[in-house]
Amino acid sequence: MISRRNIRVKVMQSLYTLDSMGNDVKPAEAVGLLRNQIDQSRRLFVYLVFFLTEVARYAEKDALKKASKHLPTKQDLNINTKITGNELLWKIVEEPGYVTACMETKPQLLVDEELLKKTYQALAQSEEYIDYITLQNRDKKGEKDILEFIFTNLMLPNENFISHVEEHFINWDDDAEMMNVLMLNFLQKPGSFNFNEFVSKEKWDFAKGLLETTIEKKEISMELLKPKLKNWDADRIASLDLIIIEMGISEFLFFETIPTRVTINEYIDLAKDYSTPQSGQFINGILDNIHKELTAEGKINKKTFKNSTL
Repeated sequence: MISRRNIRVKVMQSLYTLDSMGNDVKPAEAVGLLRNQIDQSRRLFVYLVFFLTEVARYAEKDALKKASKHLPTKQDLNINTKITGNELLWKIVEEPGYVTACMETKPQLLVDEELLKKTYQALAQSEEYIDYITLQNRDKKGEKDILEFIFTNLMLPNENFISHVEEHFINWDDDAEMMNVLMLNFLQKPGSFNFNEFVSKEKWDFAKGLLETTIEKKEISMELLKPKLKNWDADRIASLDLIIIEMGISEFLFFETIPTRVTINEYIDLAKDYSTPQSGQFINGILDNIHKELTAEGKINKKTFKNSTL
């Protein structure tokens, strides 16, 4: 479900948190922190899916409310509820894994009913929705597009919705990009999504191994890094940059199925997205330099496994 890049982000965030806690954290506690980071992301994703489906299903609630007026108008009695029969919507809400995830995380307890109502009202007034309910037939693309429209155009750009999510999920800022990609992929192929296995065993092993190796091999990483800093003061370099470099070195030396160029590119991107404006170039120079040194000394040994998803 989540990508290798997402895994690296979670490991990086865990290492950053551990760094702020000092050096007294036991290995098991570090792994527990990483597991909690991933679980928070899973809970956030379940909630986003829940809110999205509730917006779509609100059409029926709105129709019943208007039809129950003391003196309903003709318009009140003829609310188009086509979206409540959206085939993709029901494929999602009836999927056993999703049902189980909702029972466990209870997203319904977090919903702001007024925000939900206003989001639906914005949907009902949109050209995209009017076009959708005007069409008599149903097709897979149309069913997907209207749900995607709710998420992309009504939820994400809505400051009130984002404030609401931030109130309940402290990891929103870190996970926003990942959630966007996950949701779009999910709506494309919901059947391939396993809510009860947010991280596959293979990727969890990679995440746990990367976390533990980066911690255990810190001295080796610093021995390789310090000579490359020259006029740089190691104590003044952004702590996140140091963590990213240490993770990169760990992949060079101890993860034999990951190509070195992939490692370098991945950590340059992470530095650009999560650290300072100059970090991408800095990380590129340092990791490239260390890579050349290790290669010249014959210390990098990589293997290729065709079936590896890492």
